[in-house]
Amino acid sequence: MDIQEIIVVEGKDDTTAIKRAVNADTIETNGSAISTETLQRIAHAQEKRGVIVFTDPDYPGRRIRAIIEEHVPGVKHAFLAKEKTIAKNGKGLGIEHARDEDIREALKNVYTPNVNFKSESEITMDDLIMARLIGHPQSKNRRKQLGEILNIGMTNGKQLHKRLAMFQITVEQFGKAVALINQEEHNE
Repeated sequence: MDIQEIIVVEGKDDTTAIKRAVNADTIETNGSAISTETLQRIAHAQEKRGVIVFTDPDYPGRRIRAIIEEHVPGVKHAFLAKEKTIAKNGKGLGIEHARDEDIREALKNVYTPNVNFKSESEITMDDLIMARLIGHPQSKNRRKQLGEILNIGMTNGKQLHKRLAMFQITVEQFGKAVALINQEEHNE
């Protein structure tokens, strides 16, 4: 599988895992304190070939993603569920621990936010409450499932609303995903 865009990862081990799974070039941020020089390289890469941000599903990974999104609008995003990034020994989490097929699947399901997006989503905060994605004892788990189904990653409630708008998730897509979560809960 050849990837035209340049993939932004956190470190050398992530680059190794990406190159093992697909044919792609990477830029490493070397942590969540992204230098101005690295941001300039990412902006240049976005102009020339496009960029896919593929960071770990943890706080530093989300922080890197947000910094890049702020400085380089229009980058694409690939996400992997936390469970797919846990080291075999259970000590550590990251893209470097993911299986090749999971990396390829995440890169097939890349999201491109609309840079001209309206920050308002068709999906309201009330919809999130009704779907038990915020303000409910099972909200965190349900958001995690929703993020996996829609390939938008794990978020808190406020981030979820923003991410649904950013990736232009329709009411229909949202409804189908929530129905699937409800069905899974009902079958447990």
